[in-house]
Order: sequence, then structure tokens, then C-alpha cells
Amino acid sequence: MARRVVVLVVLAVLALLMLVPFLLVVINAVKSPADYARNGPLSLPESLHFDGIADFWTRVDFGQKLFNSVVISGSVAVLAVLVSVVTAYAVGIGRVRGRMWIVGVFLLANLMPQEALVYPLYYLSKEVDLYDTRIAVIIIFTAIQAAFGTYLLSSVLGTFPGEIIEAARIDGASRWQVLWRVVVPVSWPTLSVLMVFFFIWTWNEFFIPMIMLVSNDNQTVPVALGVLQGQRLMDATAQSASALLGIVPAVVFFLIFQRTLTRGIAVGAIK
Repeated sequence: MARRVVVLVVLAVLALLMLVPFLLVVINAVKSPADYARNGPLSLPESLHFDGIADFWTRVDFGQKLFNSVVISGSVAVLAVLVSVVTAYAVGIGRVRGRMWIVGVFLLANLMPQEALVYPLYYLSKEVDLYDTRIAVIIIFTAIQAAFGTYLLSSVLGTFPGEIIEAARIDGASRWQVLWRVVVPVSWPTLSVLMVFFFIWTWNEFFIPMIMLVSNDNQTVPVALGVLQGQRLMDATAQSASALLGIVPAVVFFLIFQRTLTRGIAVGAIK
């Protein structure tokens, strides 16, 4: 009992330490510049001041940036999971020849730094007239995330109960029917976890979107934050407001799908 109490206390302290930066951002985002200059970043605001948030929203057209990030991240999450399922089904259950080599290639793709991929991606997108479009970024990150998803799911599906698949085939199910009516429903907890991670990872991407999306109408939230802060046009309260607006959508998404995420992890641990 005493050990459990100690563990809970330690976890609570660690949780508070993790929340401190976020709380500081919230506190400073609702301060006026004069309040910040007078009392510093650690004091509570004298009054709520939302002009910094409103100014940043209009200055960068944050609504458009938010729409771009949601479209790109949501599309990548769905498409990457679909690609991962199909390829992992072939590698993990289909037992194609050279399975280990294929898995090794996907693992190697995950280890490639984005800096090494930028020029080929830039050149190819120019050649096919997709440069500075959301579609190009969706295709790029679908491939990147699907490489990790395939590597993960191929090992998971490699341990899939063969009796279930054989029973479905005896009942006359084709390979596609086995995949969509047997494998996907059973593996849905793992797939839902992957979808949540793919969304958050793509949302936070900065380097490739910065290179591939140069026009203001196509930029994502992280790119808009980085470009505007790099111009040194904001005071500390405006920077806190921009950071808050950049964090909140991802936090809201995580809270909405938190139950799905925890269920998926718990089911995976039981398996």
C-alpha cells in the first residue's frame, strides 16, 4: 500500500512538471505586454487580455492554416493506415518471398533523415506539378508514416491466429474479404492507435512542409508559427498566444481520442 502511494505521488509530481510549460504559455497568452513587462512571465495576469490571440489569428490567417493542418494530418492518418494494413497483410500473413528483406527496407526508410529526402522530393514534386500543394505533402507523409506502420503491423499480423483465417477461407472468403472482414476488425485497436499517432506526428511536422509549402494559403500551423517567429515581429505575449493556438488543436484531438488510444494500447498489451 505504501509503495502504491509513493508511486502515485511521484507520477502526480511528474505530471505537474510536464504541465508547467503549458500553464506558463496559457498565463502569458492572456497577459497584456505592459503586464508582462511589469510583472514578468511567472506572475498571474492582472486581467485577461485576448488582443494577442486575436492579433495573431488575423495576422497569419490562422483559420486557413488550421484547415490546412487538419486536412493534411487527417488525410495522412487515414491513408497511411490503409496502406500499412494492405502491405502488412501481404508481408505478415501473405508470407511473400523475401519477407525479411522487405521489412528491413521499411525499417531503413524509417531511419532516413528528412534532410536527405528534401531535394529528391522537391525535384519530383516540381516535375509532376505538385510543388506547393497540399496533395504533395499528403503523399509524402503517407509514404513516410506507412513505412513505420508497415514495419509495426507486419510483426503484429505475423502472429495473427491462423485458425481464424483458415476458417474464413473454408467459408469461401477471398483474400480481400479475409483482410477487411476478419483481419481489420480484429486488429482495429492497433489500427486506431496508429491513426492517432499518425495524425499527431503529421500535425507537428515542420521541416518538409516548410520546404514544400511556400505560399501563405497552403502553409500549416507549425510552418506559420515558425515563419512568423523568425521574423521577430512579436513580443513575448504574442509568441505565447501563437504557441497556445498551435498546441490547443492537437490537445483537443488527443482528448477526443484518448479513450480509443488507451483501449488500443491495453488490448495490444493483453495480446
